[in-house]
Amino acid sequence: MNRVSIQTQDFDVSAELERLRAQDARVGAVCCFVGTVRDRNDGEHVATMELEHYPGMTERSIEAMIAAALARFDLYGVRVIHRVGLLAPLDQIVLVAVTSAHRGESFQACEFLMDYLKTQAPFWKKEQTPNGARWVDARVADDAALARWGIAAPAQFE
Repeated sequence: MNRVSIQTQDFDVSAELERLRAQDARVGAVCCFVGTVRDRNDGEHVATMELEHYPGMTERSIEAMIAAALARFDLYGVRVIHRVGLLAPLDQIVLVAVTSAHRGESFQACEFLMDYLKTQAPFWKKEQTPNGARWVDARVADDAALARWGIAAPAQFE
């Protein structure tokens, strides 16, 4: 099973979790996060969101994040799916799922990976609002979330 998928099509959370567990009797905890498109951002209505990426580079970046999670937490399996292309409110964007023996490791690893993805994964997001299209910048809160794991966000391009 691939650990990372970048895709335009939607995903089935139950099917992904079942494949991740794969009848592994060691698994005592499965934790997942599903991110969805909101209809509002920064006080404005969002009609659609378009996500772009660099194929190959994005997958390698996320694999490095998974390697960091595996080094920190006692995990059995990890699955990350991130969608690209044109998405509408309520659409699923991202799935991060992990398995471990105990819930603490799973919760922490899932949160760690999401914090890492929000700041380090090479995705570009453009929202369509009533005032036109706008690119979505990284949030200071996302950098702060990553910093609590002892990882500094890279300097942004000006």
